[in-house]
Amino acid sequence: MGIDNQIYNRIGESWWDEANPLNMLHGSFTPGRFAYFRAVLDRTGPDPVGLWALDIGCGGGFMAEEFARLGCRVFGIDPSAVSIKTARQHAEASALAIQYAVATGERLPLDSESIDIAYCCDVLEHVSNLEHVIRETARVLKPGGLYLFDTINRTTASKVLAIKVMQDWRLTRIVDTQLHSWEMFIKPTELEETLRRHSLRLGEVTGLGPRSNKAMLLWNFFQARRGRITFGHLSRLMDVGQVKDTAVSYMGYAVKAS
Repeated sequence: MGIDNQIYNRIGESWWDEANPLNMLHGSFTPGRFAYFRAVLDRTGPDPVGLWALDIGCGGGFMAEEFARLGCRVFGIDPSAVSIKTARQHAEASALAIQYAVATGERLPLDSESIDIAYCCDVLEHVSNLEHVIRETARVLKPGGLYLFDTINRTTASKVLAIKVMQDWRLTRIVDTQLHSWEMFIKPTELEETLRRHSLRLGEVTGLGPRSNKAMLLWNFFQARRGRITFGHLSRLMDVGQVKDTAVSYMGYAVKAS
């Protein structure tokens, strides 16, 4: 059975609802990812105010709104029309001027060398053609442009957490469908090779994962499955952020060659 990417159309109207399984990607994932990306921006030098930032696979707009508040001019794309509608409505309600469009990472509706920052969160392990997505990302980035990413590693540890706990096991899974395929997870060396082929120089890879107690982590998944806590609350209890271990998920950045 393939990945069920249609779930984003079925339940994408309520990304921002804490009871929605998709909201698990917000809770502590959004602040955890964004804290790292903000640190990278501080280290690499570009003042983000006024820069064009491209959100590839924006979903309901969690990260797009963070970059908009940072002062970036944000353009978000996603293949789910329902998710784009939700993201647009939430941005308008939050008085944030974010541009959104229904599109895929394999075919970005943007001119070449028009984007200063591109980022891709929880997306690369879902795409039909990783090579095309990276090639298109490199095409729209300006020379010296920054590419920020996170994805899931293809390891035994990721099979246990992302596949068994979150997807297969009846007592702990998030939704009754296949969100991920272990074979589509990407090792850091594989991603680095793909980036290099498209003139994107890898700057760093670091771990992204839960910092909570492992036994409590499993118990909280059970609690969420039983409806005793919301998925947003589950995410916050996971305390996701930068970790040393890259065995489950990792994040990093690359720079387009000048």
